[in-house]
Amino acid sequence: MVPGTEAFLDEVRVAFTDVAERLGLSGPGEGERDRHLAVATYTGSGVRYRIVLGLWDGDVETHACRETGMTECKVGIGKLALAAGVADSRVSFGARSLRQLRKSLAGQVRYVELVHPLVSGEPEAAVALMRAAGAREWSRPALR
Repeated sequence: MVPGTEAFLDEVRVAFTDVAERLGLSGPGEGERDRHLAVATYTGSGVRYRIVLGLWDGDVETHACRETGMTECKVGIGKLALAAGVADSRVSFGARSLRQLRKSLAGQVRYVELVHPLVSGEPEAAVALMRAAGAREWSRPALR
């Protein structure tokens, strides 16, 4: 059975505490909560990490998000780590039990730690890496 929202948020806090402190990330901000998803967010140095638990699918995925003046990019941390050359295998996404959730979060947190210096630096280089990893990209409305 997939862990509930409260258990998920507790596990995210435990998994991210040390890395968030080292990287200067603030969070977890708690986002969407419904019967399909639970979301926790960490932000810092121009990057937002959204950790999403699919309550029906029993999976967890961390996304790296970066905004520029005109666009927003979003890509899964596993794809980003592979594109950056800091991972040599797929990341675990399973979250059908607390054990699976903990294992998946531990691997994804490690990839956040490895890619953060690459995506928190110069915006153009960060977005180029994210695009190389297959990021989804949206145009942002121009501010008046």
